[in-house]
Amino acid sequence: MQSSLPTMPGLTPDVQWKIVKSLLVTLVLILGRRGLLALVESRIHDPTLRYKWSKSTSYAVFVVGVLLVVQIWLEAIRQVGTFLGLVSAGLAIALKDLVADLAGWVFLMWRRPFDLGDRIQLGDHAGDVVDIRIFQFTILEVGNWVGADQSTGRIIHLPNSSVFQQPLANYSAGFPFLWNELPVLVTFESDWRKAKTVLSEITSEETADLTSRAAETLKRVARRYMIHYPTLTPTVYTSVQDSGVLLTIRYLCEPRKRRGTSQALWERILDAFKDEPDVDLAYPTQRLYLNPVEGKEGARAPLPPLSPQGEIP
Repeated sequence: MQSSLPTMPGLTPDVQWKIVKSLLVTLVLILGRRGLLALVESRIHDPTLRYKWSKSTSYAVFVVGVLLVVQIWLEAIRQVGTFLGLVSAGLAIALKDLVADLAGWVFLMWRRPFDLGDRIQLGDHAGDVVDIRIFQFTILEVGNWVGADQSTGRIIHLPNSSVFQQPLANYSAGFPFLWNELPVLVTFESDWRKAKTVLSEITSEETADLTSRAAETLKRVARRYMIHYPTLTPTVYTSVQDSGVLLTIRYLCEPRKRRGTSQALWERILDAFKDEPDVDLAYPTQRLYLNPVEGKEGARAPLPPLSPQGEIP
């Protein structure tokens, strides 16, 4: 069959036949993958599963294709083994970034620090992982100029080697909940104890279901990570600021619902404080404070003598 091939100048019939077999292998694998994906798309409607099938078959076809083509050209490769060794060493130096990216991909596939759909932060970039390839992975950005970790709509491509160079935070894997804090500032004149009670009741009602789910999740996560929280129920902490008493609500929420839970809490807080005549929200203001008149009896300064007009000079 090799003798029936048309003669190509500069190529022996054996080399021509190897080229034909390599092309046939590549064509069969590509067509087989397309046929398999067509079958998958006709039976599976979940886009996530479709994506995973597409990626898995792509990697499988690549590996099988390389193995078959190497087998076809094995004898020729042996003849130029020394030359290829020198060339590969030079390429490893010249393409060290690509080699590092390939090593990063192996790490991502082996250790699984994150998976598709996870919300992560790598260095200054945060977002949802939407694609993982041999040399880079892609995130749908959140945050930046948009508040409360919501999407900006930008697609960011990051080299796989960056997982070795920068701290990686995963919002979703392990313990899939975040501690969020909501500062509420009330005036010094307000009944801050009543305000604190109101905030505790509202937060407990809003997060009751989430707290129970988090407790069950923590039991499973503790088998893998040394994570221990003495309590998962919401808490309200008290401190003092220049403009009033600061009541900070600390509660658990899901990573993608941080803004929604903050909005729900604030709406209930505003409605509740509207019905409390002795609780008022504070904001930066300026006022005149007369210690001899307004101070506590034991801490008042002497009252200065009045002016002829009966006013305090």
